[in-house]
This record gives sequence, C-alpha cells and structure tokens, in this order.
Amino acid sequence: MSRNLTWKRTETPAAVNAMLDVLAEEYPIRENGEGVQLKFVQAGEPGILKMTPGAGSLTIKYGSLMTAGRGIGHALSGKCVEENVVFETLGIMLDCSRNAVMKTEYLKKWLRRLTLMGYNMVMLYCEDTYQLPDEPYFGFMRGGYSLEEMQDVDAYAARLGVEMVPCIQTLGHLEHMIRWHVYRNVTDTERVMMVDEEKTYALIEKMLQFWSSAFKSRRVHVGMDETHDLGRGRFMDKFGYERGFDLFNRHLDRVNQISKKFGYKPIIWSDMYFRMGNPDQNYYDPATVIPDDVKAKIPQDAELCYWDYYHRDEAFYSDWIQRHRDLGFEPLMGSGVWTWVCMWYDHEQTVATVTPCLSACRKAKVKDVFFTMWGDNGAYCEYDSSLAGLAWAADLSYGGGGSDDEVSPLFEAVCGGSYKDQLTACDMQPRIDWEDGKMRCFTSLMIWEDPMLGLYWREFRHFDENIWEFIRKELAGTREKLAGSVDNREAGDIGHAWNICDFLVKKIDFRSALLAAYEKRDRKALTELKDRGVPEVNAAMEKMAASFRRQWLKRNKPFGLEIMQVRFGGQIARYNEIAVRIDELLSGVVDSIPELEIKLDKPSGQIDCRYGRSISGCMI
Repeated sequence: MSRNLTWKRTETPAAVNAMLDVLAEEYPIRENGEGVQLKFVQAGEPGILKMTPGAGSLTIKYGSLMTAGRGIGHALSGKCVEENVVFETLGIMLDCSRNAVMKTEYLKKWLRRLTLMGYNMVMLYCEDTYQLPDEPYFGFMRGGYSLEEMQDVDAYAARLGVEMVPCIQTLGHLEHMIRWHVYRNVTDTERVMMVDEEKTYALIEKMLQFWSSAFKSRRVHVGMDETHDLGRGRFMDKFGYERGFDLFNRHLDRVNQISKKFGYKPIIWSDMYFRMGNPDQNYYDPATVIPDDVKAKIPQDAELCYWDYYHRDEAFYSDWIQRHRDLGFEPLMGSGVWTWVCMWYDHEQTVATVTPCLSACRKAKVKDVFFTMWGDNGAYCEYDSSLAGLAWAADLSYGGGGSDDEVSPLFEAVCGGSYKDQLTACDMQPRIDWEDGKMRCFTSLMIWEDPMLGLYWREFRHFDENIWEFIRKELAGTREKLAGSVDNREAGDIGHAWNICDFLVKKIDFRSALLAAYEKRDRKALTELKDRGVPEVNAAMEKMAASFRRQWLKRNKPFGLEIMQVRFGGQIARYNEIAVRIDELLSGVVDSIPELEIKLDKPSGQIDCRYGRSISGCMI
C-alpha cells in the first residue's frame, strides 16, 4: 500500500514538478493535497539520495533526477533512506524482438515504475519491430512500432528523467527480415547482412533515420553481436574468403560514418572481437588474441558494450573490464535480469551473476550499467515478474544489500502485490547441484516436452536418476505456497504462475503413470489414463494457456501470441493422440506404442532451449 504524498509546485524545481505530474497519473501524489509533504533540495554530488523526515513533511536531498525519482519511491513506501549510486547510467534493455512487443501505454507504466526504483535509461531492443518507410516487409506481421508511437514514449520518458535509447541490429540477428526474398540483395547468411553491399548501407541509413527522429538521445546501440558466420555465405560465394576481423571493422566503419550523419556515437556489443580471437569463437576465452592491426582499426568513435550474464565470480568481470580498456575503450556493462529460457523471472541466476558484476563495476569505476531482459525463443516469460528482479538490482546498485526486508517495501509500494510471492514463484524452476555448479531444470522445456517422446524426461536423468521425483516435489510445493495469492496480478500474475506449476505436476504424474502402466500392460490403469488422465492434463493446459493469453495481451501487442498458442495447442493434440493410441492398443488394433519402447541407457544431458530442437527428434 502506497502512502499519500503532496508537494508545492512553487517550491519545487521544474524538472521534479514534471516528474511528479506524470507519477500522479497512477500514484497517490497530489499537488497541494493531503498527505506527507515532499520537499526537494538539490545536492552537489549526482549519486546522492538523503531523506530527512520533518513534522508532516519529508525532505529529499537528491543529486540527479534519477535519485529524486527513487526518493519518491521510498517516500511512497514510508521509508527514509540515505543512499548513493556511483553509476551515471542505470538502465534496462527490454527485448521487443522475440515476438513480444510491449504496448506503448504499458511501456509508460513500466517507465513510472523504473523511475521510482531509480533507473534513468531504457533501451528498446528492436531488430525489425519498427516501421520503416517504403519497407513493407521490414517487421511484417510483427507488431512494429510506428514513429509516432516512439516519439510519444520518448516525450513521456523525458518528463520522468529517463533516456530512451534505440538498441537495434545492423549486421546479424536479422533472420526475421532476411526470411523475406525482397532482402536477398542485402543477405550474406540466413541471419547476417552482406558487408560492402551498398543496398545494405542504404537500409541501415533508413534504420538510423527512424530512430534519430524517434528519440532525442544521441546514443544508439547498433548491435553487431554473435555474427559467427560473417562472410561465410553469399559473401564468400561472390568474393572468396576474407578474415572476419577485417570484414567486421570495415562494416563498423561504414555504420559509424552513417551514424555521424545523425549526430550518433554508436555502441556495439563487443563479443565478436573476443570471439574471432580464438578457434571456438568463445566470448570468454582467456587465451583469446585480438591482433594489433585489428585493434588499430576499431573506430574510435564507437563504444564497446561488455555483456555478461553468466559468470559468478567477481574476478572474471574485473579481468574482462580491463581487457576492454586495453583495447582503448571505456566499456558499458550489460548484465542481466533473467527473463529468458524461463516462464518466470529467474531470481537465483540473477542474484548469482549481478552481485559480482556490480561489485567489479563499482571497484573499476564503470559509469554505465544496464540490465538486459531477453526473450529468446518466444518471449514466454511473464515479464512483469521481472519487476521484482529490477527492484532487487536497483537496491544493490544504490549500495543496499538486496535483502527481502530492504527491497520489499519499495517494491510493494511501487508495483503492488507481495514481493515474497513474486520470489516464491521463481522456485518453479528447480535446481540441483551438479559438477559445474547448479543445473537449472528449465520450466519451458518441461512444458514443451512431448508427452509420448519424452526427450527431456530421459536427458534430465543424466543429472540425477531421481530428478523427476525431485522436480515434481518442488513444483507441488511452489504450487501450494502460491495457492492463497492466485488473484494477485499487480506485478507478475501469480495465478498464471500457479497454473504453470499445476500443469507441470499433472504432466509429470501422467508421464510416470503412463510408463508404469504401459510396461505392465495394465489395462485398468491405461483405461484410467485415457478416460480421466488425458482430459485432466488437457484441462490444466487449457487453464495455463488462458492465463498466458491474459498476461500477454495485458502487456503486449497481439503479434507473437499465435506462436505460443500453437505450442500450447500442440500439447493438447499430443495428449489426445495418446488417448487414441491407448485405445488402439487396448482394442488390439496395434500391439505396441513404439515411442514408449525406446530406451536410452546413458543419456548425455543434452539441453537445447529452442522449441524446434526440444519438442521432437525430428526438426520443426
């Protein structure tokens, strides 16, 4: 519950007045109204936030608009704090390219929340999800943003003191565009654009023109990451082999020159410089070598972004920050609040990787930090669940310890609902101890798992023979803990989280019973599975699909929902197929179900989170 706040316009700086006017659209903040009166005092140091209570008043001493916004967030929660953030930029990168494109009105809601948590920058990751003039197939049927939508969001964010930054792609990760034949002339491989092709640069100029008109910021992230097959497709067919380093630098120089036309200083993901320096194209290989002639040709106008969502030791981050500086560049740090390969925000992975990352950045005096929020393979995460992670990461960034007691009051005042419930739902992705750390039992893979083929039923046993008994117990426990909060949808939709756990418990129970009944040819048990088991698990799937649709359409444009509904519908079809096959077995039409006959004595633990590689032994 947020407490009532008031302020006097004539006694408040203009920029803070603008922020308060926007926040008052949603929160109990009223000019000359009832409640605790806010007073604002500008501090000399930009990272300062110091709150002092008075008689019916609260003075917020702030160093910048972002600390003023966080101070208002704390005021709503009833807390007085003294904090200091050393980062000049504290932002997020929101993935709007893996099918989910957030509606602009909902994005504004997120902007209000981010302001109250103390963030001051939002990157929108848009590969092709924006509308270019005379390019009807660019982002076709993908729900791309119009110029007017982005200009409106930018103006709204500016009133909150938040910088909107485009985060696009100008080399790789463009498979959604390249799929269309009209872009064959700018195609190298199925994901990478053709270097040295003038039509490529004409298209990139259109991209940068769009964002130059959309956002006032002169920062643009032009991507260029993970182009592993650069120069290995049509480019090689036409021109022969050329060293990847040289192609990459030449292309970056062209993109940099175009950027200058719009007053941009481009940012790129730095990984390809490190990847091309070792035979395995491993971003994090300590033995990687970047030749001196390559270093010398990196455009000095560009900025390098070091992304790392994986390492759990501070020393690695410190080393890699220094390696970027050895290249002659001050890096931006892209960490991760985990929203990918999971149906719900992954708190354990976030805490384990962000904590050492921020510590290293603080010691190395890195100034710009943001948290990526990817949506790989369908953006099926309940993105609002990540607000808990953003509240936690902000607390750590402002010098807090990230404890539940520290984070909960601000989160609940700003986002609503129970912080504890949000974190409890994170347990739907159980972990077991393994040789290289903790092995995550991906909820998404369990959902996609074909109920007859059981690919991951076998593969997960590589990690522990009794893993499914463990997973079932963990999911049932999480379901029970969430049962009393299923109507809470203020942040992450707890009812949806409960439905996910419920479906998976029923799915595991069904699979266990099916294997046991089939092995014994237990006609009574098989009949029970056909007549009652299949309808029960399908009903749970339909309930989960309905809550997925609910949370998706609340937040996103409808485009991309069809992909998830096809996946959910495929599960129902396959359970119906099991009922038919059992009936055929019992009636003597067939004498076996071949999919249930296959044995794998030594599973390798093969994990591939892509739907097309996890649903079947065949390719989709």
